[in-house]
Amino acid sequence: MRVSALLHITLCLSLSACGQLQDTHRGRSASDRAAASGHEGFKVALLTPGPISDQAWNAAAYRGLLRIRDSLGAQISNVETKTPAEFDENFRQYGAQGYNLVIANGFEYQDAVQRVAPDYPQTMYLTTSGDRTGQNWAGIDFRFEEGAYLAGVIAASVSKNGVIGTIGGTELPPVKRGFAGFAAGAHSVNPRIRVLSSYVGNWDDASAAKEQALAQITQGADVIFQNADAAGLGVFQAAKDSKGVWVIGSNSDQNGVAPAVTLASVVIDLPHALFMIGQQVRDGRFTPAVITLGAEQQVVRLVINPALGPEIPRPARAAIDSIHALQMAGKFVVPVDTAMNAAASAPATGHGSSSSGRSRGLRD
Repeated sequence: MRVSALLHITLCLSLSACGQLQDTHRGRSASDRAAASGHEGFKVALLTPGPISDQAWNAAAYRGLLRIRDSLGAQISNVETKTPAEFDENFRQYGAQGYNLVIANGFEYQDAVQRVAPDYPQTMYLTTSGDRTGQNWAGIDFRFEEGAYLAGVIAASVSKNGVIGTIGGTELPPVKRGFAGFAAGAHSVNPRIRVLSSYVGNWDDASAAKEQALAQITQGADVIFQNADAAGLGVFQAAKDSKGVWVIGSNSDQNGVAPAVTLASVVIDLPHALFMIGQQVRDGRFTPAVITLGAEQQVVRLVINPALGPEIPRPARAAIDSIHALQMAGKFVVPVDTAMNAAASAPATGHGSSSSGRSRGLRD
């Protein structure tokens, strides 16, 4: 595991909630809307691939930006970007404007960061879900699969049909790894459970996600794990419109999005991670690296919806508690590669594919 000195500080600070969402500056370039709030001297920008109102991945990043503003006195700016050309344009504009830290919220930004960052050595560029680093750019590699494995244990324990599903935004490596972790957790409970998988192709088409969820439900899926940001809201709607179908949320605590059908959420404490890096950048103590954060650093966790806790069998709850304790101690490895290989070799089924096979996560 590649971990910078950030982690030593992370372990010593408690996780805290961040501010509420405010309006985003959708569709406007960086030069059009430097933030009116904050103080001169430390400037931080955030690029997101979707709206910060998604109640998921981008909302969490924006809460982190607000925490940097409120706790570190930073001047902040944010922009929603859709295309690689917009990635490059805004990275360059923020660099030219002397921003100290530019946060790109997603794996898909890495190529643009690698192209642009060398031209603005005074600016630190950070990619969430990133696995590359350089002289003035870094990545945060979240072990999302650790929480997803626990979600898979829940899904297999409550499924009555022996069929569960995953729906993603776009088929990015971090999303695939999370779904592989989910499948591995499910197979640890029921080796014969069928896992359907599909991708919307974007992060904001809730109607398309709802259609895919209904297609999986038609095939028997009674638990769906979604990681599709704003598009994922359509999965919650599909579950509400169906009978006996549960949803598991992702990235943010989404238990309140549809509390009657949401069993749990796999949460990344993105606000805390961004705040910690922002603090180190401001103080001149940040060393670019690929920073790995997971359950051991108390950044990735499963949050069960307290209203639906009784729906989860006691043995499953006990197994989750035991595995999570091992994860926090660094003694549990999710067999992601095994699950991904199984999924890749499985035949296509309807709107997605099924995977099977049993795997274990305990270290010898």
